[in-house]
Amino acid sequence: MARIAGVNIPTHKRVPIALTYITGIGPSSARDICEALSVDQARRVNELSDSEVMAIREHIDANYTVEGDLRRERQMNVKRLMDLGCYRGLRHRRNLPVHGQRTHTNARTRKGPAKAIAGKKK
Repeated sequence: MARIAGVNIPTHKRVPIALTYITGIGPSSARDICEALSVDQARRVNELSDSEVMAIREHIDANYTVEGDLRRERQMNVKRLMDLGCYRGLRHRRNLPVHGQRTHTNARTRKGPAKAIAGKKK
């Protein structure tokens, strides 16, 4: 089993598909990595040699922010907004939708289950 960026990637999948299991690498980034290292995209992970896996690992470490570092960076960005007290930070702090979505009837995922209001029945 190949281990890249602290993630065990599946061995029987094609290389670009398997690379998307790493947080921070999507389909286009995975294709770019394969092209940069001239790895055939039709090959499976278990067909790669140790040197090719090592080359992929080094390329990702040098050129991409992935996994824990990426999560930490995102978390720090949200924390910075909350500390500033800007509108987006306040929405994060109150656990409400941040990007202008309607909240009168929807947003149940973000707001949680509906709470009954006393005296609301007619």
